[in-house]
Amino acid sequence: MKLSFSPAWDSSKLPLTEWFTSFKETISNPSIGFFNVTERSELLSSCKEIHSKFKNKKSFVQVGIGGSSLGPEMLITALKKNDCEFQFINNIDPDKIHDQISGLNIEETLFYFVSKSGGTAETMAGFSIVSNLLLEKGISESEFKNHYVFATDPVKSELLDLGAELGVDCLEIPSNVGGRFSVLTPVGFLPALFAGLDCDALLKGANNLKKELLNEELDKNILLETASFLMNQKSLGRNQTVMMPYSSKLRDMGFWFVQLWAESLGKKLSLNGDTVFEGLTPIPGYGATDQHSQVQLFMEGPHDKVMIMLQVNKFENDYSLKNNFNASRLKMLSNHSLSGLMEAEFAGSLMALKEQERPYIHLEIPRNNEESMGEMILFLESLTAIMGSALNIDPFDQPGVELGKIYAFARLEERNQ
Repeated sequence: MKLSFSPAWDSSKLPLTEWFTSFKETISNPSIGFFNVTERSELLSSCKEIHSKFKNKKSFVQVGIGGSSLGPEMLITALKKNDCEFQFINNIDPDKIHDQISGLNIEETLFYFVSKSGGTAETMAGFSIVSNLLLEKGISESEFKNHYVFATDPVKSELLDLGAELGVDCLEIPSNVGGRFSVLTPVGFLPALFAGLDCDALLKGANNLKKELLNEELDKNILLETASFLMNQKSLGRNQTVMMPYSSKLRDMGFWFVQLWAESLGKKLSLNGDTVFEGLTPIPGYGATDQHSQVQLFMEGPHDKVMIMLQVNKFENDYSLKNNFNASRLKMLSNHSLSGLMEAEFAGSLMALKEQERPYIHLEIPRNNEESMGEMILFLESLTAIMGSALNIDPFDQPGVELGKIYAFARLEERNQ
């Protein structure tokens, strides 16, 4: 993974040492586990055991919302290698759920219910729907253990209790890892294994990057470089962050990034308790498709955005554009490949952004594979954490989300009366 930035900026007046010290304290805090969870090999081992037990299942349905779905969806979309069918029940739209479950072969399907708290309303609603479906098919509660796996907090969770009652295998979501930081835990591992991914390579990519993230030469530390660039641009009024991979397979990375960035950095209160209404607004996009839609706004609209331009240097497949037609554009393309066209459009976008004086971060990966994915996940999670320090907010809570839940449950209680 390589990073470059435009334009140049002066970080000498930014408190890099303070941010770096805060980051190291954060990842050493026992209550915040995202950075060190990649070294807990037993978490992947437990998933491999479950995968071996249910490996003959041909369909995999993950029931979860937010961090219990977005990270796994990103992995499957980007890297899926086999014919296993996947569905992610990640919302409570009854029409969509009908489409997702109506054609399932229940005997060939594993249902994976994921909720760290074990009481997420949307996930429990999905559990009720699926359980009723199984009962309608003549499958008794005593047989649910042959169709279900749970992932939840290992200490206190309604789902954990339900698993014990039903004899359902339960995988651990570590208590010190928040949902939006949980993709490199059983939340993401089990679906990844069913999709044929090499989860050891995912962890290898993440763990190999740690040396760079902890580089004591602060002017060469990619984490501090990126944070200082973003803070410099924020001081100039650029408080929106566009995640734009030039890869259809990496499109869902944008949606995972949106939750990670928005839920972590959008905060009303500072660490000092002051009202600050802080945050950086994430925007998902992908190239080259969005060169024909959003890029017009990014190039000539409000000067309030920083682009993260993600480039895959080598695709796994390619197509020649050679042809004998007389149309001028077809003649121009004839000596090139499809990946060459993608590279040219990416390079053209960077040149145009530079000419328009639009700031960007150029993030390069050699290939879209498990090792690169592991690197990117840990990098973006770590960047989120250090941006919390730079913005003087807590990137690990979500009081705005919790408030909405409180009102939703109050409304349900009113209907019960």
